[in-house]
Amino acid sequence: MSTPTFLRVCGASLLALCVLPALVSPVRGVDTPTTREAPDLTAVRAKIKAKEFKSAIADLNVMIDNGVQHADVYNLLGFSLRKSGDVKTAYTFYKKALDFDPEHKGALEYLGELYVETGELAKARQHVVLLQKLCPQGCEELEDLEKAIAQATPPKTN
Repeated sequence: MSTPTFLRVCGASLLALCVLPALVSPVRGVDTPTTREAPDLTAVRAKIKAKEFKSAIADLNVMIDNGVQHADVYNLLGFSLRKSGDVKTAYTFYKKALDFDPEHKGALEYLGELYVETGELAKARQHVVLLQKLCPQGCEELEDLEKAIAQATPPKTN
């Protein structure tokens, strides 16, 4: 191999060694850790299903403290807070979930349910419209929110 060819091969190899790690693990700012991959929420979901909301809140807060920023985490934290009676903080975390993923069907449903619970049916209906756009053939989140609104709306009398 001639010297110029050898230098081109070495240069290309060196460039690959520098570029490849950046492609495999993107560099992120220390102050803005984000996660697009969903964290393992199996244990948290089991606690929520068992109505162990305080324990679920503690687990979710640990994830956030460890730098996990994901719409599912914020949505489940909002849900657990709402079910624990902290509607104001729940609202904050639903909004944060929607900031990360404006089309997060779970957050749209649960925030809509929060609006139903606080008597803001017009806002809940806005979430129905958003879910109808996301689920033109229907979805569980849409059905659940429509059911919550129907149960909160007094029947019309003629």
